[in-house]
Amino acid sequence: MTAERAEAGVPALALEDVHKSYGSTEVLAGVSIDLAAHEVVALIGASGSGKSTLLRCANLLERIDDGRILLGGTDISDPRVDADRARARFGVVFQHFNLFPHLSVLDNVTLAARRVHRTPRAEAERRGLEVLDRVGLADRARDHPDRLSGGQQQRVAIARAIATSPEVLLLDEITSALDPWLVGEVLDLVRDLAHGGSTILMATHEMAFARDVADRVVFLDRGVVVEQGPPAQVLGAPREARTREFLARMP
Repeated sequence: MTAERAEAGVPALALEDVHKSYGSTEVLAGVSIDLAAHEVVALIGASGSGKSTLLRCANLLERIDDGRILLGGTDISDPRVDADRARARFGVVFQHFNLFPHLSVLDNVTLAARRVHRTPRAEAERRGLEVLDRVGLADRARDHPDRLSGGQQQRVAIARAIATSPEVLLLDEITSALDPWLVGEVLDLVRDLAHGGSTILMATHEMAFARDVADRVVFLDRGVVVEQGPPAQVLGAPREARTREFLARMP
């Protein structure tokens, strides 16, 4: 997203009346969310509420049935748009690390830069080492993923996502596959990215983290936005009964 568009108030990412069904099951029933540049938005909701589907639709891993998705003001959901080129503008981190086991940590981090963005290897590796240093893993650059803990592997996945300086980071329940004692190191890294000005749309079940880091919290239930607003309001004084019921069930 250009500085001019950001200054003009164009959202970094806008999802407008997005619908998505699988067969007769409607998963997203007209979801509208936008993110300003450098904003952190947390998606909360029960399993099956549509959070992961929304993230997959946002970067065109799933095609929407209706509505629009605009990235920096450009409608990337238009079938005429090059989906691969649009996806290259995102950084995505999934629940499971999805690292290539046969590649070194550094090769995992630099793969997209070299293959998708056609960055020369030397330049990609220089940037890769910078981001690995940022996540505290520069000394493990030549190791393979199976030599790392789960928390370290997820930090590598985040390093891979930010190595190409994406316009928007999409984080899908990135701590759900981790043992409890590894969650903190990953959340600390996301907190640093948020404080550093990254634009982030994240699905999370970590309510305390959402309260601490997010600029806005969006509660999804059965494929619709039930409530959204500042964390203190949505998590501390929710207006909707469905939000209160969901939060009452959270540990």
